[in-house]
Amino acid sequence: MELLDKDLVSIQEVRNLIAKAKIAQKRLSEMSQEEINKIVKAISDAGYENAEKLAKMAHSETGFGKWEDKIVKNTFASKVVYESIKDVKTVGIINEDKALKVLEVAVPMGVVAGLIPSTNPTSTAIYKAMIAIKSGNSIVFSPHPNAKNCILETVRIISEASVAAGCPDGAIGCMTVPTMQGTDELMKHNDVALILATGGSAMVKAAYSSGTPAIGVGPGNGPAFIEKSANIKLAVKRIMDSKTFDNGTICASEQSIVVEKEIEDKVVEELKNSGAYFVTEEQSKKLEKFILRPNGTMNPQIVGKSAEVIANLVGIEIPKGTRVIIARENRVGHKVPYSKEKLCPILAFYVEDNWNTACERCIEILNNEGAGHTLVLHSENQEVIREFALKKPVSRLLVNTPGALGGIGASTNLLPALTLGCGAVGGSSTSDNIGPLNLINIKRVGYGVRELEELRGTKSQSVESACTVSNEEDLINVLVEKIMQKLNK
Repeated sequence: MELLDKDLVSIQEVRNLIAKAKIAQKRLSEMSQEEINKIVKAISDAGYENAEKLAKMAHSETGFGKWEDKIVKNTFASKVVYESIKDVKTVGIINEDKALKVLEVAVPMGVVAGLIPSTNPTSTAIYKAMIAIKSGNSIVFSPHPNAKNCILETVRIISEASVAAGCPDGAIGCMTVPTMQGTDELMKHNDVALILATGGSAMVKAAYSSGTPAIGVGPGNGPAFIEKSANIKLAVKRIMDSKTFDNGTICASEQSIVVEKEIEDKVVEELKNSGAYFVTEEQSKKLEKFILRPNGTMNPQIVGKSAEVIANLVGIEIPKGTRVIIARENRVGHKVPYSKEKLCPILAFYVEDNWNTACERCIEILNNEGAGHTLVLHSENQEVIREFALKKPVSRLLVNTPGALGGIGASTNLLPALTLGCGAVGGSSTSDNIGPLNLINIKRVGYGVRELEELRGTKSQSVESACTVSNEEDLINVLVEKIMQKLNK
């Protein structure tokens, strides 16, 4: 009987993909570290070789960002991520502490469900496939419907390369008929061990509600605080570079600028010199109505669009060549659009009396949305940096670097990743930049080093002697010595 219902087709396809992935994962779990590394290298090479092609496909299909920047993201996902994980032990005994007599053994989780967003579709698929295979897991992707074709092509390219390198067929699979019901089946299937969820809040919430262990990431809403000791020119350059990179589609990109009153004029002047446009009060009110939909979520029409395109959509005039639109703001709240995540070149601008009140403002912004994710600090004052590190509810405090590139580990030495955990405060199961070690369980082997008498504090001399015996010959010698002592008495 032919299935004509799209949801039923999607559900059946998911079941078939999982069945193949389960068989493939069994074979992966029996491979050596060298065999696994060879496959991961093949995925990396294939992603790198097709970086431009896939970038152009993603831009053409989604309309988000800049294809030139998507090449950088694909290159990052394939080459930079690979270099960071290539020497990591993920098979067999991965650690041995001879002094404590403890062994750690890597155990793959099984079949991973990979949820892929439309904002970073091809790069996220490459990255998730690599860390899944590196840890001995298979992966089945649920592509965002608006980026289905470029994700399917990415999966085809890296899957073929992996099979040619010895990977079992079916270890990297992807839904061709993505529906909500099909994705729900993928997340709740008994043979799926873990969900890697990257996307909107609703998707992440669904992943955590599925009953399957999940690693999900919430929204980013990182403020950038420019403290008075900062190199203002360099701080502004970094913020502008970050917010215009792929038109702000990376969730770690800055969403607001917070400055001290003392340096306000200098920062504003530098921002204007760098291509930022401060909207008038009338323009600001018109723009803020366009940022959010009636249900309070981000308007998809602004995502990944340039400043000029957004201005045309809204019907406001901005200077030609404007790179970033900035609106002055003094409010924070769920109904204050500028204080929320905006995956496009729009920034809120807050002015505070001093760094202490600026610190509190940043916390208020993060608690409104984006808690646990990222904050950017531009400062040369080590005391301020330490205070921010101690007090801010984020998993990543980025100092003197672009937020978008620093958060993913491109311009910092954080683990290169395209899935950024937000910790418990952000509703996530981890605060890590997600890598292969997050996708394995660790079996621990512990050798006995103490006897019950020692734990009770009543260890006898004979037990003490026996505990120090290292072989059978030594044991015989100890027993003979004890017998001779008794005979001599």
